Amino acid sequence: MAVITRLANRTPSSFSISSLTRRFLSSTLPSGTNSHAPPTSFHLKPRASPREDLENKHVQWVFLGCPGVGKGTYASRLSNLLGVPHIGTGDLVREELASSGPLSSQLSEIVKQGQLVSDEIIISLLSKRLAAGEAKGESGFILDGFPRTVKQAEILEGVTDIDLVINLKLREDALLEKCLGRRICDQCGGNFNVASINIKAENGSPGIIMPPLLPPANCMSKLITRSDDTEAVVKERLRIYNTMSRPVEEFYRSRGKLLEFDLPGGIPESWPKLLQALHLDDYENKRSATA
Repeated sequence: MAVITRLANRTPSSFSISSLTRRFLSSTLPSGTNSHAPPTSFHLKPRASPREDLENKHVQWVFLGCPGVGKGTYASRLSNLLGVPHIGTGDLVREELASSGPLSSQLSEIVKQGQLVSDEIIISLLSKRLAAGEAKGESGFILDGFPRTVKQAEILEGVTDIDLVINLKLREDALLEKCLGRRICDQCGGNFNVASINIKAENGSPGIIMPPLLPPANCMSKLITRSDDTEAVVKERLRIYNTMSRPVEEFYRSRGKLLEFDLPGGIPESWPKLLQALHLDDYENKRSATA
Protein backbone atom coordinates (compact mmCIF):
# COMPACT_ATOMS: atom_id res chain seq x y z
CA MET A 1 0.00 0.00 0.00
CA ALA A 2 1.47 3.29 -1.10
CA VAL A 3 0.80 6.06 1.34
CA ILE A 4 1.52 9.73 0.72
CA THR A 5 0.32 12.08 3.42
CA ARG A 6 0.55 15.82 3.49
CA LEU A 7 -0.85 17.65 6.50
CA ALA A 8 1.15 20.87 6.45
CA ASN A 9 0.38 24.30 7.87
CA ARG A 10 -1.86 26.32 5.59
CA THR A 11 -2.30 29.98 4.87
CA PRO A 12 -5.63 31.53 5.82
CA SER A 13 -8.39 30.67 3.37
CA SER A 14 -12.14 30.82 2.99
CA PHE A 15 -14.56 28.60 1.11
CA SER A 16 -17.10 30.74 -0.70
CA ILE A 17 -20.11 29.07 -2.23
CA SER A 18 -20.68 31.95 -4.59
CA SER A 19 -17.07 31.82 -5.77
CA LEU A 20 -17.32 28.05 -6.22
CA THR A 21 -20.45 28.42 -8.34
CA ARG A 22 -19.11 31.40 -10.30
CA ARG A 23 -15.84 29.63 -11.06
CA PHE A 24 -17.71 26.62 -12.40
CA LEU A 25 -20.22 28.63 -14.40
CA SER A 26 -17.58 30.92 -15.89
CA SER A 27 -15.86 27.86 -17.36
CA THR A 28 -19.04 26.41 -18.88
CA LEU A 29 -21.52 29.17 -19.74
CA PRO A 30 -21.32 31.61 -22.66
CA SER A 31 -20.22 35.13 -21.89
CA GLY A 32 -23.03 37.26 -20.51
CA THR A 33 -25.09 34.33 -19.20
CA ASN A 34 -26.78 35.00 -15.86
CA SER A 35 -25.49 32.35 -13.45
CA HIS A 36 -27.89 33.16 -10.60
CA ALA A 37 -25.11 32.32 -8.15
CA PRO A 38 -26.41 32.07 -4.58
CA PRO A 39 -25.54 35.06 -2.39
CA THR A 40 -24.45 33.00 0.61
CA SER A 41 -20.89 31.96 1.52
CA PHE A 42 -19.28 29.21 3.58
CA HIS A 43 -16.28 30.79 5.34
CA LEU A 44 -13.66 28.58 6.95
CA LYS A 45 -11.39 29.88 9.71
CA PRO A 46 -7.61 30.33 9.17
CA ARG A 47 -5.73 27.05 8.96
CA ALA A 48 -3.68 25.71 11.88
CA SER A 49 -1.19 22.91 12.52
CA PRO A 50 -2.29 19.29 11.80
CA ARG A 51 -2.97 18.50 15.46
CA GLU A 52 -4.80 21.79 15.96
CA ASP A 53 -6.78 20.99 12.82
CA LEU A 54 -8.14 17.87 14.51
CA GLU A 55 -8.79 19.55 17.85
CA ASN A 56 -10.47 22.62 16.30
CA LYS A 57 -12.42 20.79 13.58
CA HIS A 58 -10.61 22.46 10.66
CA VAL A 59 -10.21 19.25 8.66
CA GLN A 60 -10.76 19.58 4.90
CA TRP A 61 -10.55 16.05 3.50
CA VAL A 62 -11.87 14.30 0.39
CA PHE A 63 -12.70 10.61 -0.14
CA LEU A 64 -12.17 9.06 -3.59
CA GLY A 65 -12.88 5.55 -4.80
CA CYS A 66 -15.02 3.45 -7.12
CA PRO A 67 -18.78 3.32 -6.60
CA GLY A 68 -19.62 0.98 -3.73
CA VAL A 69 -16.10 0.86 -2.27
CA GLY A 70 -17.25 2.28 1.07
CA LYS A 71 -16.49 6.00 0.83
CA GLY A 72 -19.64 6.93 2.72
CA THR A 73 -19.07 4.34 5.44
CA TYR A 74 -15.53 5.38 6.30
CA ALA A 75 -16.12 9.10 5.76
CA SER A 76 -19.05 8.90 8.18
CA ARG A 77 -16.94 7.11 10.79
CA LEU A 78 -14.18 9.70 10.51
CA SER A 79 -16.80 12.45 10.70
CA ASN A 80 -18.04 11.07 14.01
CA LEU A 81 -14.50 10.63 15.33
CA LEU A 82 -13.27 14.10 14.39
CA GLY A 83 -16.52 15.99 14.90
CA VAL A 84 -16.66 17.55 11.42
CA PRO A 85 -19.54 17.23 8.94
CA HIS A 86 -19.57 14.43 6.39
CA ILE A 87 -20.95 15.68 3.08
CA GLY A 88 -21.78 12.91 0.61
CA THR A 89 -22.85 14.13 -2.80
CA GLY A 90 -24.57 10.78 -3.39
CA ASP A 91 -26.71 11.50 -0.33
CA LEU A 92 -27.42 15.01 -1.63
CA VAL A 93 -28.63 13.53 -4.92
CA ARG A 94 -30.85 10.97 -3.15
CA GLU A 95 -32.30 13.69 -0.90
CA GLU A 96 -33.14 15.78 -3.95
CA LEU A 97 -34.74 12.74 -5.61
CA ALA A 98 -36.92 12.17 -2.54
CA SER A 99 -37.88 15.85 -2.32
CA SER A 100 -39.85 15.90 -5.60
CA GLY A 101 -38.10 19.18 -6.34
CA PRO A 102 -37.42 20.67 -9.79
CA LEU A 103 -34.39 18.42 -10.39
CA SER A 104 -36.05 15.21 -9.22
CA SER A 105 -37.25 13.80 -12.56
CA GLN A 106 -34.01 14.72 -14.34
CA LEU A 107 -31.92 13.06 -11.64
CA SER A 108 -34.12 9.97 -11.67
CA GLU A 109 -33.28 9.21 -15.31
CA ILE A 110 -29.57 9.86 -14.78
CA VAL A 111 -29.37 7.53 -11.76
CA LYS A 112 -31.35 4.74 -13.44
CA GLN A 113 -28.91 4.73 -16.35
CA GLY A 114 -25.85 4.72 -14.09
CA GLN A 115 -24.58 7.99 -15.57
CA LEU A 116 -22.62 10.67 -13.72
CA VAL A 117 -24.68 13.61 -12.51
CA SER A 118 -23.65 16.79 -14.35
CA ASP A 119 -21.25 19.32 -12.85
CA GLU A 120 -24.01 21.95 -12.87
CA ILE A 121 -26.31 19.86 -10.66
CA ILE A 122 -23.58 18.71 -8.27
CA ILE A 123 -22.26 22.26 -7.80
CA SER A 124 -25.80 23.49 -7.12
CA LEU A 125 -26.52 20.77 -4.54
CA LEU A 126 -23.14 21.15 -2.84
CA SER A 127 -23.49 24.92 -2.65
CA LYS A 128 -26.92 24.56 -1.06
CA ARG A 129 -25.56 22.08 1.52
CA LEU A 130 -22.59 24.25 2.46
CA ALA A 131 -24.85 27.26 2.88
CA ALA A 132 -27.02 25.28 5.30
CA GLY A 133 -23.88 24.21 7.19
CA GLU A 134 -22.66 27.77 7.49
CA ALA A 135 -26.00 28.77 9.02
CA LYS A 136 -25.46 26.08 11.67
CA GLY A 137 -21.87 27.19 12.41
CA GLU A 138 -20.10 24.26 10.76
CA SER A 139 -16.34 24.50 10.17
CA GLY A 140 -14.39 22.02 8.06
CA PHE A 141 -15.75 19.04 6.12
CA ILE A 142 -15.14 15.54 4.82
CA LEU A 143 -16.32 15.35 1.19
CA ASP A 144 -17.44 12.05 -0.32
CA GLY A 145 -18.31 11.77 -4.01
CA PHE A 146 -16.86 15.12 -5.07
CA PRO A 147 -14.80 15.88 -7.07
CA ARG A 148 -15.39 13.19 -9.71
CA THR A 149 -13.68 14.89 -12.63
CA VAL A 150 -10.46 16.84 -13.03
CA LYS A 151 -12.49 19.95 -13.87
CA GLN A 152 -14.36 19.65 -10.56
CA ALA A 153 -11.05 19.12 -8.73
CA GLU A 154 -9.59 22.25 -10.34
CA ILE A 155 -12.66 24.26 -9.31
CA LEU A 156 -12.43 23.02 -5.72
CA GLU A 157 -8.68 23.60 -5.58
CA GLY A 158 -9.17 27.14 -6.78
CA VAL A 159 -11.42 28.18 -3.90
CA THR A 160 -10.21 26.15 -0.90
CA ASP A 161 -7.15 24.23 0.26
CA ILE A 162 -7.85 20.50 0.55
CA ASP A 163 -5.52 18.92 3.12
CA LEU A 164 -5.77 15.26 2.27
CA VAL A 165 -7.41 13.00 -0.32
CA ILE A 166 -8.08 9.41 0.77
CA ASN A 167 -8.39 7.00 -2.15
CA LEU A 168 -10.10 3.75 -1.10
CA LYS A 169 -9.28 0.78 -3.33
CA LEU A 170 -10.89 -2.67 -3.67
CA ARG A 171 -10.56 -5.31 -6.37
CA GLU A 172 -13.35 -5.06 -8.95
CA ASP A 173 -14.91 -8.51 -8.47
CA ALA A 174 -15.34 -7.74 -4.76
CA LEU A 175 -16.75 -4.32 -5.63
CA LEU A 176 -19.40 -5.86 -7.86
CA GLU A 177 -20.52 -8.31 -5.18
CA LYS A 178 -20.55 -5.55 -2.60
CA CYS A 179 -22.71 -3.23 -4.73
CA LEU A 180 -25.20 -5.99 -5.54
CA GLY A 181 -25.49 -6.80 -1.83
CA ARG A 182 -26.40 -3.27 -0.72
CA ARG A 183 -29.76 -2.86 0.98
CA ILE A 184 -31.64 0.05 2.59
CA CYS A 185 -34.27 -0.17 5.31
CA ASP A 186 -37.29 1.65 3.90
CA GLN A 187 -38.41 2.54 7.41
CA CYS A 188 -35.30 3.85 9.23
CA GLY A 189 -33.16 4.59 6.15
CA GLY A 190 -30.24 2.51 7.46
CA ASN A 191 -27.67 1.12 5.00
CA PHE A 192 -26.79 -2.57 5.17
CA ASN A 193 -25.17 -5.24 3.01
CA VAL A 194 -26.25 -8.87 2.65
CA ALA A 195 -23.26 -9.96 0.53
CA SER A 196 -20.90 -12.50 2.07
CA ILE A 197 -17.67 -12.03 0.11
CA ASN A 198 -14.97 -14.69 0.20
CA ILE A 199 -12.63 -14.40 -2.77
CA LYS A 200 -9.52 -16.57 -2.84
CA ALA A 201 -6.10 -15.20 -3.67
CA GLU A 202 -5.00 -15.85 -7.25
CA ASN A 203 -2.57 -14.55 -9.87
CA GLY A 204 -0.79 -12.39 -7.33
CA SER A 205 -3.99 -10.72 -6.10
CA PRO A 206 -4.65 -11.16 -2.37
CA GLY A 207 -7.79 -12.88 -1.22
CA ILE A 208 -10.44 -10.87 0.54
CA ILE A 209 -13.10 -11.74 3.08
CA MET A 210 -15.93 -9.33 3.82
CA PRO A 211 -18.77 -10.58 6.03
CA PRO A 212 -22.27 -9.18 5.52
CA LEU A 213 -23.37 -6.08 7.39
CA LEU A 214 -26.79 -7.29 8.48
CA PRO A 215 -29.57 -5.13 9.93
CA PRO A 216 -31.25 -5.62 13.31
CA ALA A 217 -34.19 -8.02 13.35
CA ASN A 218 -36.79 -5.24 13.16
CA CYS A 219 -35.32 -4.01 9.84
CA MET A 220 -34.80 -7.38 8.16
CA SER A 221 -38.25 -7.56 6.56
CA LYS A 222 -38.09 -3.93 5.41
CA LEU A 223 -34.96 -4.11 3.27
CA ILE A 224 -35.11 -2.76 -0.27
CA THR A 225 -32.56 -2.66 -3.10
CA ARG A 226 -31.53 0.64 -4.65
CA SER A 227 -32.89 0.99 -8.19
CA ASP A 228 -29.37 1.56 -9.54
CA ASP A 229 -27.85 -1.52 -7.89
CA THR A 230 -28.23 -3.90 -10.82
CA GLU A 231 -25.30 -5.70 -12.42
CA ALA A 232 -25.58 -3.78 -15.69
CA VAL A 233 -25.77 -0.38 -13.98
CA VAL A 234 -22.97 -1.15 -11.52
CA LYS A 235 -20.66 -2.27 -14.33
CA GLU A 236 -21.47 0.90 -16.27
CA ARG A 237 -20.72 3.05 -13.22
CA LEU A 238 -17.37 1.30 -12.79
CA ARG A 239 -16.57 1.83 -16.47
CA ILE A 240 -17.37 5.52 -16.20
CA TYR A 241 -15.29 5.84 -13.06
CA ASN A 242 -12.28 4.22 -14.72
CA THR A 243 -12.42 6.57 -17.71
CA MET A 244 -13.43 9.84 -16.06
CA SER A 245 -12.54 9.79 -12.38
CA ARG A 246 -9.21 7.99 -12.20
CA PRO A 247 -7.46 11.08 -13.61
CA VAL A 248 -8.63 12.83 -10.42
CA GLU A 249 -6.40 10.45 -8.46
CA GLU A 250 -3.40 11.55 -10.51
CA PHE A 251 -4.41 15.20 -10.07
CA TYR A 252 -4.06 14.90 -6.29
CA ARG A 253 -1.13 12.46 -6.43
CA SER A 254 0.89 15.02 -8.37
CA ARG A 255 0.18 17.55 -5.62
CA GLY A 256 1.33 15.24 -2.84
CA LYS A 257 -2.12 15.06 -1.24
CA LEU A 258 -3.13 11.48 -2.02
CA LEU A 259 -3.30 8.64 0.48
CA GLU A 260 -3.98 5.31 -1.28
CA PHE A 261 -5.55 2.69 0.94
CA ASP A 262 -6.25 -0.88 -0.19
CA LEU A 263 -9.14 -2.23 1.86
CA PRO A 264 -7.94 -5.53 3.37
CA GLY A 265 -11.43 -6.75 4.27
CA GLY A 266 -14.57 -5.66 6.04
CA ILE A 267 -14.99 -2.83 8.53
CA PRO A 268 -13.56 -4.67 11.58
CA GLU A 269 -10.31 -5.33 9.73
CA SER A 270 -10.09 -2.17 7.61
CA TRP A 271 -11.10 0.55 10.11
CA PRO A 272 -8.17 0.21 12.55
CA LYS A 273 -5.70 -0.05 9.67
CA LEU A 274 -7.13 3.08 8.06
CA LEU A 275 -6.74 4.94 11.36
CA GLN A 276 -3.11 3.80 11.50
CA ALA A 277 -2.52 5.04 7.95
CA LEU A 278 -4.01 8.40 8.98
CA HIS A 279 -2.02 8.45 12.24
CA LEU A 280 -5.30 8.68 14.13
CA ASP A 281 -5.17 5.47 16.19
CA ASP A 282 -3.78 7.34 19.21
CA TYR A 283 -6.35 10.07 18.68
CA GLU A 284 -9.19 7.54 18.82
CA ASN A 285 -7.72 6.00 21.98
CA LYS A 286 -7.53 9.41 23.68
CA ARG A 287 -11.08 10.24 22.65
CA SER A 288 -12.30 6.90 24.03
CA ALA A 289 -10.44 7.45 27.32
CA THR A 290 -12.04 10.86 27.89
CA ALA A 291 -15.52 9.92 26.70
